[in-house]
Amino acid sequence: MNIYDLLIHKEETILPLDKIHFNEHNKNALDQLLKEFKHVEALKRYNLPVDNKLLLYGHTGCGKTTTAKAIANAIGKKMMILDLGNIVSSKLGETAKNMTNVFRKADREKAVLFIDEFDYIGTLRDYDNKDSGEMKRLVNTIIQLIDYLPDTTLLIAATNHSRSIDTALLRRFQLKLKFELPDQNELDTFYDDILTKFPKSHRNVKRVYGISYAEAKDHMYKEMKKEIIKREESKGILVTQDHD
Repeated sequence: MNIYDLLIHKEETILPLDKIHFNEHNKNALDQLLKEFKHVEALKRYNLPVDNKLLLYGHTGCGKTTTAKAIANAIGKKMMILDLGNIVSSKLGETAKNMTNVFRKADREKAVLFIDEFDYIGTLRDYDNKDSGEMKRLVNTIIQLIDYLPDTTLLIAATNHSRSIDTALLRRFQLKLKFELPDQNELDTFYDDILTKFPKSHRNVKRVYGISYAEAKDHMYKEMKKEIIKREESKGILVTQDHD
C-alpha cells in the first residue's frame, strides 16, 4: 500500500496552545515539553533525552486531537496523522510493515506522528484467537519502533480507552496527560471566550454543565444560532407591523 494512503490529509485551522483550556498539571507538562524541544541541543550536550513520546487519554471531546495539532504547530514540525483504518491489513505481516513505513517516514521528516484511537491496536490484538499471534507481533513491532524513535521526532498517541492498551506499550510513553470533563468554572471561562466574538446583546444564552468542551461548543453555537435567527425574524415582524 502507498504510504500516502496510510495518512490522513486534511487542511484546517490550528488553534494555538494558549487558546486551549488545560488544567494546571497538563499546562505545566506541555510547557516543559515545548521547552525541551526548543533547547534540545543544550540537553544533548549533557546526554539528557527529550521526552518525545506523549500519550493523551481521557474523555472524548476534551481537546486531545486539538492539542496534538497545536503542539506540532508550536514546535514548528510537520504533523502526520496515521489512518488506523487503512493501516490494518488482512494480509499476514502487512500491518506491521505499514506501521514501520509510517514511522520511518516520520523519522526522515523529523515530524510529529499522531496516532488517534491508539486503543484500536490493543483491541485488535485480542479480537480473534486465530489472529492473536499476528496482533502480538504487531504490538511487538510498535514497541520496537517506539524504542528506537529519535528525539527529533515526536510521537503523540490519543485514546479514550487507555485501560485496553497493552501495558508494555503504555510504559513507552514518558508523558501521559489525562483529559477530564471540565468543571463549572472551566466551562464558564470557555463559554466566555466563545461569547466574546458576539455582540453583548446576543450573549444571554443558556449554559450547560457536566459536558465536554466539544459538546459545550456545539451547544453554544446551537443556542447562538437560535438567538440570531429569532432576532432576525423579529425584525421582519416589526417591518410588517409598520406597514399595517
